[in-house]
Amino acid sequence: MAHDHHHHHEPTGTKLADAARTTLEAQSEQWTPMRAAIFDALAAEEKPASAYDIADTVSKARGKRVAPNSVYRILDLFVTNNIAMRVESANAYIANAHPGCHHDCIFLVCDKCGLVTHIDDDPITGSLRSAAEKAGFSPVRPVIEMRGICSACH
Repeated sequence: MAHDHHHHHEPTGTKLADAARTTLEAQSEQWTPMRAAIFDALAAEEKPASAYDIADTVSKARGKRVAPNSVYRILDLFVTNNIAMRVESANAYIANAHPGCHHDCIFLVCDKCGLVTHIDDDPITGSLRSAAEKAGFSPVRPVIEMRGICSACH
């Protein structure tokens, strides 16, 4: 099976936060100190993080409690604007390593360690969108997750 593989230069640290900020501001949204703190906490996570995890991290860094419902709202804004992605089966989020790139993502979720790898495969997601449209459904955002064991846990 042919895959449409493409490579991204994946920024990290300050460059990733700058790319996220640019992407968000291009949608006429503000990059507030709270949004920056939440993005930085999310980007620092090695595995998908829940809103509660992010709220705890940001609360500790700021020295005052940040409510998880505020974090949820910001994470939803990040997902809408393609600077974060939601791993549905884990009810958790990951920072989008290439915020300016718009692809339907496929998540590979390790059942042993919890690591989530995100891949782009446009032919697969395109076929899924096409099948949905043929069924009279207007797809917005395919969510594809495959559970299994990552190479590090084999």
